Amino acid sequence: MSRTPTIASKTNSDILISFDGVSKWFDNFKALKDINLSVKQGERVVVCGPSGSGKSTMIRCVNQLETHQQGLIHVCGREVYGNMKDLEKVRREVGMVFQSFNLFPHMSILENVTLAPVRNIKLSRDEANEIALHYLERVQIADQADKFPSQLSGGQQQRVAIARALAMKPRVMLFDEPTSALDPEMINEVLDVMTELADEGMTMMVVTHEMGFAREVADRVVFMDEGRVEENCSKDEFFTGGRGERAQVFLSKILQH
Repeated sequence: MSRTPTIASKTNSDILISFDGVSKWFDNFKALKDINLSVKQGERVVVCGPSGSGKSTMIRCVNQLETHQQGLIHVCGREVYGNMKDLEKVRREVGMVFQSFNLFPHMSILENVTLAPVRNIKLSRDEANEIALHYLERVQIADQADKFPSQLSGGQQQRVAIARALAMKPRVMLFDEPTSALDPEMINEVLDVMTELADEGMTMMVVTHEMGFAREVADRVVFMDEGRVEENCSKDEFFTGGRGERAQVFLSKILQH
């Protein structure tokens, strides 16, 4: 695999994320197997599949939280790999929200959201505060700005995590099981924020088992199993029977819950 950065061709300028023959190993275990996938600007892609199928590993490779050993990944036109000099610049283009909220417990909500803009793009404190309050208002939690994470519910903390990612003004948002750690009554408040982002045209890759969200928001559904992309189709095809047997079994189990 070449380690000289390459720029995607102009004919593919609307593609913000692309995987070309990507494979990933953990020691002797092959977690990703020849992944070929692309996400266009403004597209909302839901990634689903059973536990251990490689979903989270795949999207973590986008910003190189996991490094791949084979194939090419391009993000916003630039090839990415673990030791590239301008990896931080690429990561500014890609916001990420994790299963766990990853907020700093000793910092206020406002401080959590302003930390990256101040440190990474050298905004003044006043500029960062203005941006942070804008996005906290955007996720309907500005009134909690002076509190600490432990004083907020799980759903509120996840909305702070979304605001923190948005404060860097990314071109792409990645969500890795953003509701799986939440109590059932808190899930909708996070999904509502994600749905609003989708309605505004944000490019999104979302790993989730929330099939109601996929039905409403997704342009495309990617189904993974054993490290492979087994289905890559429109949501209508996925939910109305145009899918393989493995995906049908998975979906029948998910929809029973």
